[in-house]
Amino acid sequence: MNVEEIIKTSKKIPLEPRTLIHLQLVHNKVNEAMNAALKPFEVSLQQFNVLRILRGQQGKPANLSTLNERMVTKMSNTTRLVDKLLVKGFVNRTVCPSNRRKVEIVITDSGLKALEQMDKSLEVAHQVIYQNFSKDDLEKLNELLDKF
Repeated sequence: MNVEEIIKTSKKIPLEPRTLIHLQLVHNKVNEAMNAALKPFEVSLQQFNVLRILRGQQGKPANLSTLNERMVTKMSNTTRLVDKLLVKGFVNRTVCPSNRRKVEIVITDSGLKALEQMDKSLEVAHQVIYQNFSKDDLEKLNELLDKF
């Protein structure tokens, strides 16, 4: 199905706006698939991203600034994301002993176990997303997207 059919217009859309509309439609479809995969865990895509960043810290604490810098989706509500993960028992938050203004965040064992399950669920979603692409297609797509 082409972009014009999806947005139900009979007019041919010029190339540049058509490309942007196409990117937005693909973005929405990918987000829907990934959010659906995370729904059973009651975790948003942004919360999942925080958990992955913390897992990558390999037990070392991260602060809010580190999380913000490494987020795929940049946002100012990282504190709220961490608060929600804290309530779920997926992270611990402590005040840094050497700098009381700094908060240190680590992923818990419970968070690591939940993240493993989320990874499995997302892997299934990724397979659906990639089903129409060969490895070469994905390489070419990444080369084109790198131009942004």
